[in-house]
Amino acid sequence: MARATNSPASRKRRKKVLKYAKGYFGNKSKLFRYAKEAVQHAWQHAYIARRKKKGDMRSLWIVRLNAACRNAGISYNRFMEGLKAANITLDRKVLSNLAIEDEVAFKSLVKQAQDALKAKAASKA
Repeated sequence: MARATNSPASRKRRKKVLKYAKGYFGNKSKLFRYAKEAVQHAWQHAYIARRKKKGDMRSLWIVRLNAACRNAGISYNRFMEGLKAANITLDRKVLSNLAIEDEVAFKSLVKQAQDALKAKAASKA
C-alpha cells in the first residue's frame, strides 16, 4: 500500500502561515519554519495588546480630563471627588469627550462638582 502524506492539508496549512507572514523581513516571510515562529510571536503580542489597549485608553482619558480640569481651575482628583459627591455617574470616556467637544457642558460639570465639594465640606464642619 502506498504511503499517505496528507499533502494537500499540509500544503494548505503552510500556505496559510506564509500568508500571515507576508511583509515580514527576510526568511520570516519566505520559509515556513521561521514564518511559523514569527506569526506565533505576533499573535501573542496581539493578544496581550488587545488587553493592554483598554488600560492605555483609560490613561489617555485621565490625562485629557486632568488638562481640562486644570484649565477650569480644579485638579482632576478633586473634580472626580466632586462628581461622586454630586451623584454624577459619567465615566471617564464620556467626560473626556465632553471636555474636548463641549466646553460649556464640561464647565457646568466642574461647577456642579465644586458646589458638591463645598456642601460636603460644610456638612463635615
